[in-house]
Amino acid sequence: MSTSLTIEQIARIAQVSRSTVSRVLNNHPSVRPEVRDRVLQVISETQYTPHAAARSLASSRTNVIGLIIPRSATTIFMDPFFPQIIQGIAEATNREGYFLMLSMVTADLEQTFYHRIVRGRQFDGVIMLSSDIDDPILPLLIKDRIPLVLIGHHPYFQNLSAIDVENRDGARVAVTHLITLGHRRIATITGLLHMVVGLDRRDGYKQAMLESGLPIVPELMVEGEFSQEGGYRAMQQLLALPEPPTAVFSASDAMSIGALRAVAEAGLQVPRDLALVSFDDLPVAAFATPPLTTMHQPILEMGAAAVISLITQLENRTAAPQQIRLAAHLIVRQSCGGTP
Repeated sequence: MSTSLTIEQIARIAQVSRSTVSRVLNNHPSVRPEVRDRVLQVISETQYTPHAAARSLASSRTNVIGLIIPRSATTIFMDPFFPQIIQGIAEATNREGYFLMLSMVTADLEQTFYHRIVRGRQFDGVIMLSSDIDDPILPLLIKDRIPLVLIGHHPYFQNLSAIDVENRDGARVAVTHLITLGHRRIATITGLLHMVVGLDRRDGYKQAMLESGLPIVPELMVEGEFSQEGGYRAMQQLLALPEPPTAVFSASDAMSIGALRAVAEAGLQVPRDLALVSFDDLPVAAFATPPLTTMHQPILEMGAAAVISLITQLENRTAAPQQIRLAAHLIVRQSCGGTP
């Protein structure tokens, strides 16, 4: 039989009211067992599929999870971190029976996006990549009590569900590794410092230096914007110093790729002339020249954990916020000059 039947036609065939069919579809307990069985038999025989919009109106649920990335599409697809985190989220939503709506929002469109899409309840809850500390969307989500999970964390909004990597401790481990190899003049190429992840990895660098009794030298800390171009410019600046560093901690693999180019153009070699340790362990790290020593962060697992945390909220609105920190671990390859 045709699958284009309406709920009214199903009700007529089963000799019940439209509201009874709706209650059966939404597993409402107030339907008598014999009536429920009759409606389900008609649904089975007709291969009826309830219309998604009608089902969501009845249940106030869309089974859609919104992923908000407050950056431009160009930036997102140039950074190899984002495709991996999106993959982890998409695979988890599929496994859990949800759909994913991806929204990449630039600063000039944030307010319009919020009022049209978020307040319009186009999805049940939101996963948001923690970006700028002062991003205006996050306070609105909190004020309107939208079910929310951050990937990353926020220094001011502590009582939120958030999934993150131990960025500060991971950076500390990376820099400590360079110190154990004998380096004392160690620089860092930081990420954007209006982002929590950029601050955390910079602070991990500073912590390792101070714990080892080494001074914090401002000229050895250069911002690289989390991009290849930024890493390239930052490394050029470091190599132009009267006393260049002997080792560099780069806060992302993308910046490290740009940094390697700057080193090669200067007629130098990694690790012979300069040791380099990175953060992320993206696929490109193992294929760089030389392969990058880097902190591995479990990006796919972060995405999956964010989905599970959000679904927990949706199914139990009284659940306590979850603060999950995943460990990063050092992958030693050739770029640091140590033994893999």
